[in-house]
Amino acid sequence: MAEGLQRDAADCLSLNDSMIQYLAHFDIDKHRWDQCIAQSVNRRVYAFSWYLDMVSPGWDALVETDYNSVFPLTHHRKGGIRYLYQPFFTQQLGIFSRQHLTASLVDQFIKAIPSKFKYADIHLNVMNKVNADEYDCHTRMNHELDLIPGYETLIRNYSQNTRRNIRKAIDQGIHLGRKAEADELITLFKEGFGKKEGILKFSHYEILRKLILHCQKNSFGVILGAYAPEECLSAAAFFLYDCDRMYYLFAASGKDARENGAMFLLLDHAIKEHAGKALTLDFEGGNDPNLGRFYKSFGAMEVPYPFLHINRLPGLVGKGVKFIRKIRT
Repeated sequence: MAEGLQRDAADCLSLNDSMIQYLAHFDIDKHRWDQCIAQSVNRRVYAFSWYLDMVSPGWDALVETDYNSVFPLTHHRKGGIRYLYQPFFTQQLGIFSRQHLTASLVDQFIKAIPSKFKYADIHLNVMNKVNADEYDCHTRMNHELDLIPGYETLIRNYSQNTRRNIRKAIDQGIHLGRKAEADELITLFKEGFGKKEGILKFSHYEILRKLILHCQKNSFGVILGAYAPEECLSAAAFFLYDCDRMYYLFAASGKDARENGAMFLLLDHAIKEHAGKALTLDFEGGNDPNLGRFYKSFGAMEVPYPFLHINRLPGLVGKGVKFIRKIRT
């Protein structure tokens, strides 16, 4: 007990020295937090307090003086071990700042992670530069498409296969609409890719459903559906809008979509609708080679971001930690 208090005191001392403070969830000023995220040079919707409250209730934080820079700590406990994890539906978290983000500041925040968190598998964001010689850090890949050019310019960067699938969808009578509900999108996913992979649990689908409904209610999220002639939902996607970014947050395709090109037509419509606007279409992924090729077929570019692994577990426990590495709470 005394040893634990000494460690916590040491954490507080180091945090005060670097002007970075650890805050438990109930001590976070969410108004000031959200102001920081909104004004940050690397703004991402995942870091707003309302979003974190949905995907990782009870999250803690590291906060620099006056909420100038912040770092959400999404945590959980298993077998008595506290650890940091990357919640589903949050591609990038890490350090967000109103000022230019230096490698030195990122290093200070990482070092300020309290010692009580013995393990971490977390994604930082594209502007968090990490010293790979000092940390166990790997590169993950996102894909983004700048929509500022007009549609005629953007479509020239489509692959021949993508153009062919768009034409196929039109020829087969696929039509688009915004009448699909959150439950329909989720069911379409569960019956296809979700059943095959089995990664998402009931609780994750509930988080997603609440997230979609919240965004729709507040008019910054839409579900676009692609329907076969018999009005059967063939493909659907949920797009979330925040500032100058449009997130392709969640999508699903039925078995027929592989043959009728429904998802190609759906994405082409989203691009055409917003072409010429100061928006970036964030495809939210690309580590899977097949998904990467799919996104690139619309002209998207690779954008790397860091994946940080921390293991402070002692001895054999540290080596046998697969039960944590595979967890996504």
